[in-house]
Amino acid sequence: MQPNRRHAQARTRASKTRDKSILWGGLAILGLLATLALSGKARAEGDENIISSHGYSFYGDLKYPADYPHFDYVNPDAPKGGELAIGFVGTLDSMNPYARQGRAHAFSVFMYESLLGEAPGGGAAPADAYGEYYCLLCERLEYPEDRSWVIFYMRPEARFSDGTPVTAHDIAFSQNLLLDQGLKSYADAVRKRIPKIEVIDDHTIKFYFADGISRRSLIEQVGGVPAWSKKWYEETGAKLNESRLDISPGSGAYMIDSVDVSRRIVLKRNPDYWGNDLPFNVGRNNFDRLRVEIFGDSAASFEAFKAGEYSFRAEGDSRIWATQYDFPKVQNGQVTKKELPNGTPPTATGIIFNLGSEHLQDRRVRQAIALGYNFEWTNESLQNGLFSQRTSFSEGTPIMATEPPTGLELEMLESLGGLVPEEILTEPALVPHTSNPETLRDRRNLRRAMRLLDDAGWVVGDDGIRRNAAGEKLTINYLFNSAASPTLTGVMQTFVKNVSDMGIDITLERVDPSQFTSRERDRDYDLLYDSYPTFLGTGTGFPQFFGSEDAAFSLFNPAGLASELVDELINISLRTETREEEIASLRALDRALRYEFIMVPLWYNPNHWVAYYDMYEHPEVIPPYNLGYLDFWWVNEDKAAALKASGALR
Repeated sequence: MQPNRRHAQARTRASKTRDKSILWGGLAILGLLATLALSGKARAEGDENIISSHGYSFYGDLKYPADYPHFDYVNPDAPKGGELAIGFVGTLDSMNPYARQGRAHAFSVFMYESLLGEAPGGGAAPADAYGEYYCLLCERLEYPEDRSWVIFYMRPEARFSDGTPVTAHDIAFSQNLLLDQGLKSYADAVRKRIPKIEVIDDHTIKFYFADGISRRSLIEQVGGVPAWSKKWYEETGAKLNESRLDISPGSGAYMIDSVDVSRRIVLKRNPDYWGNDLPFNVGRNNFDRLRVEIFGDSAASFEAFKAGEYSFRAEGDSRIWATQYDFPKVQNGQVTKKELPNGTPPTATGIIFNLGSEHLQDRRVRQAIALGYNFEWTNESLQNGLFSQRTSFSEGTPIMATEPPTGLELEMLESLGGLVPEEILTEPALVPHTSNPETLRDRRNLRRAMRLLDDAGWVVGDDGIRRNAAGEKLTINYLFNSAASPTLTGVMQTFVKNVSDMGIDITLERVDPSQFTSRERDRDYDLLYDSYPTFLGTGTGFPQFFGSEDAAFSLFNPAGLASELVDELINISLRTETREEEIASLRALDRALRYEFIMVPLWYNPNHWVAYYDMYEHPEVIPPYNLGYLDFWWVNEDKAAALKASGALR
């Protein structure tokens, strides 16, 4: 539900749930008070127990006590200084990611902080504890056990980069700005769930939550709203829903130095940053400058990295990773190539079906099209055998559904009666088809696809094209970003070739990034290469990603999925009160989402692939939920000076 974090990645984020009365016997808040020694303390106020804490988690347990000196994974003595520079492939024309029009880089949100802190761009902080949030702009928060409201007590020393204080009035203004000018799905959800905001004084704000709903994720949602300057917006007349290059001052460690959306964006450390010495920030925000260099295509970007025009590369192209990192700077040690562990489930990326397209509403047609993707051949022939087939929305975690449901998960599914197809109850979770790795055109899968299309009423004519009884062609438009890497483009071209061989009139339409973004928002496609969020826990953002009520317009539900079964499972998950119940409900949700067949799942890499000029250092143990190169890595100035003296870096 957050506009810029918690369930996405920045791509920033809202929700709406259906208030069904699905209640589970035995679901009660047990053990909460027993964990308050870690999470805070409770006090009586009338008939309520009020919890006061330096942070928040739904189950009340926090890894870090109130007097924590710093996060365990950071280097508290990390030196400050230097620059980290990355590359970006595509086109940018805005510094406002909250507008429907325009395309903005993640750097456009780095300047902003929230009551409950996060990593730059909305990543996890702390990165070694899932579902825990710690005060940044606030000193502490209070809430009752039923979470009907929350009060944040803010730090009076917090300042925007223009020197003005960050107050409760700015927080209330920011929340209301999102409601008035933000995404419709976000605004609709928030108005139903957060009926009132009260500014108690300049540094105290209270949020009230509606009765009769799940309060899951609402405290971290309001705590995660970026703090924007009310003064700046009122003086400039700027709007949140317009594409623009000028931005409001933020309260974060970095501020804009320069913007040229056709070439580069540079952030610089705010020398007067108010929060430098907070335990939340110790060992973090270590670079003096952050820079992004912008390129029109991936080949130019890679050549620029080799030439030293930028210094850090998170590699996503398997062909380049396997075959192109043999240039002299790698051989002589000036560039380091490294695989680092990634503890988060892989992004649920795939070829997404637009369920609003009439031809794709028949599940058999979607299944047939999916059979055109040959993971085994693609991985071996085009991707150097470096990937694994992704199956689940929570791949490799306890949430991932595998065998037929049992125990609490089965009880939850059975409670929904006829909504649940029999095969979900009795068969293993749906997994992708297998293909012949020796040949792109798997004849067995092609015959299976042909039968599915025949059964769906799409018959091959004399011209080899499938038509229905009305004589309409089975025509599919696959919208694709022209800035994609050559390897990804090649993979999709082979997929389209296989689908064409089924008699489907399919077009891989490559458009520039700006047009791609615009058409994606308008849902002007049949197929789309995109992703859905993975999940390790439940949240009120789920209905916007997967729910029916927002399906027609949610930017975060590119398939337009509208399933009553999925809606009910979301409601069950939102009402769970123990981690065991939460995991069971999410496993059922993973199972149902895979059954709905909204995408062709592709591949994943269990590690981070990184290459960088040998001047960067990082903690010995990378935390599971954030690689952190923009967060808690640092520069070795002696190595940086040697690289510059040698001419390796420009």
